[in-house]
Amino acid sequence: MTDSSFRINSALTVEARRGPFGGRRWMALLAALGDAESITAAAKDVGLSYKAAWDAIDAMNNLSDQPLVERAVGGKGGGGTRLTDHGRRLVAAYQAVEEENERFIERLNARMSGAAAELETIGRLAMLTSARNHFAGKVVRIATGAVNDEVELELSGGARIVAIITHESLQHMALAVGDSAVALVKASSVIVATGADVKLSARNRLQGKVARVQPGAVNAEVVIDLGGGNSVAAIITNTSALALQLAEGVEAAAIFKASGVILAVGA
Repeated sequence: MTDSSFRINSALTVEARRGPFGGRRWMALLAALGDAESITAAAKDVGLSYKAAWDAIDAMNNLSDQPLVERAVGGKGGGGTRLTDHGRRLVAAYQAVEEENERFIERLNARMSGAAAELETIGRLAMLTSARNHFAGKVVRIATGAVNDEVELELSGGARIVAIITHESLQHMALAVGDSAVALVKASSVIVATGADVKLSARNRLQGKVARVQPGAVNAEVVIDLGGGNSVAAIITNTSALALQLAEGVEAAAIFKASGVILAVGA
């Protein structure tokens, strides 16, 4: 790929009738065992402990229709651990499929070489966090302090979010102006206001219109449409929602502290 730092990849898993019993690392263990006929050497080759290697082999033998690994006792070679004929056939079949899969992945990446933006979005959609609000944006400003740094993101609709993070975190993420990042904000950290004259110490104030209000037993979830395809969710009490007369279409602001914003970047 020439114009994207994103790459499509896949991981193969071999399955038997009883279900999946191994991916690349387990197959690598079997392949190494086929070469060395030593469980100690095979485990070391794939970065497993002796016990973990035996646990994996026992699991694969139990899940396979036929034994994959057998212990050879005595004999000219003094015994050892080796693949059965079925185990060797399984490794050969996996390697053949893996080679074909790699050829397919190369063709797919070549075809998708111009879709960096789409692949970046797909990567963000795979992010799982406990925070209700995820905002993707571009870093437009960084103010460095002695301990903490201020990072400002611009969202697709033009709204901006300010985050306060440690200088160490900024360096660890290697953030710079122009980079993409995701801001995470818990819904419980968001204050909803309807008056333009409300003054609070919280740095972030995102203006929009109420898209929906979902009352619960005690609290209500309020979703505010920010425009540009962005929205923010807040959890407030039912009493507050009634006092603010929140309903679809009402002008409202989502307010939250810069220190309550967590920034994330792709690996």
